[in-house]
Amino acid sequence: MELMHPQCAGLDVHQHTVVACARVVAGSSVTHDVRSFGTTTQELLALSDWLTAHGCTHVAMESTGVYWKPVWHVLEGHVELVLANAMHIRNIPAARAMSTMPPGSPICWPMGSFRGSFVPPAPIQELRDLTRTRKQLVREITQHTLRIQKTLETATSS
Repeated sequence: MELMHPQCAGLDVHQHTVVACARVVAGSSVTHDVRSFGTTTQELLALSDWLTAHGCTHVAMESTGVYWKPVWHVLEGHVELVLANAMHIRNIPAARAMSTMPPGSPICWPMGSFRGSFVPPAPIQELRDLTRTRKQLVREITQHTLRIQKTLETATSS
């Protein structure tokens, strides 16, 4: 497989932890450094510093729920980010053949072997969040209105 980026990293993002694997190619040798970080802002800033110290220019992470969003916001602008769909990752032959990887390592194989998910710019993300919140509030208004109407109908018939 063609080497796309000599210094890249993969992140396995969970609710309370982020497992990072930095992949650094120097000549013909490849080194992997795996470290866990918390998901607080301070820990995510430490992750950013750690990636910078390893010279990582590209970072990939799996899209799991909404846990990737804070990590994305902290790292955005510092490195090139790719949000990988977990279903696409499982179908990569190179991912299954990574027997030399440390146990529990996240997606830390040559970047470019998978297609990243579309992540809209920050203003569009904010607009989407506001739209979803409004939609949910409208649903709740309807549910409460129907519940009140049912209660009033039940009370008048007794």
